[in-house]
Amino acid sequence: MKVIFVEDVKGKGKKGDVKEIADGYAKFLITNKKAVAATNANMATLKGQQKRVEKDKQEELVQANLLAKQLEGLEVKIKVKAGEGGRLFGSVSSKQIVEELKKQHDLKVDKKKIDLPHGIQALGYTNVKIKLHNQVEGTIKVHVVEQ
Repeated sequence: MKVIFVEDVKGKGKKGDVKEIADGYAKFLITNKKAVAATNANMATLKGQQKRVEKDKQEELVQANLLAKQLEGLEVKIKVKAGEGGRLFGSVSSKQIVEELKKQHDLKVDKKKIDLPHGIQALGYTNVKIKLHNQVEGTIKVHVVEQ
């Protein structure tokens, strides 16, 4: 029997897959709402869902490109306490960068997308990469100054 998987089933198929499986197992999956029979109507619904998902992915990519262009050339100024020789007390985290980006330029970016593994630990300029999409990266300049 041909079925369309509604959710992932370990060892058999992933959500959206269309596979031929044994009748008894197909009945089990259908009664547990893990799959539906692959009728013409269900196939048409699946195609519509796949088109919508693809359209959403394209829209997300366009939005990421627009945000990358907005981020290009932006400078975020962060004031921190520093000791002798320009060493900071602590470090500048991605959370602080996100807050200042929102405050100074009214741009909202998820802190998890900022590529800053160890934080910024010195005064001056630092280029920080922001991963907006798996295909799009943006860069902002962070200027850390003494308070």
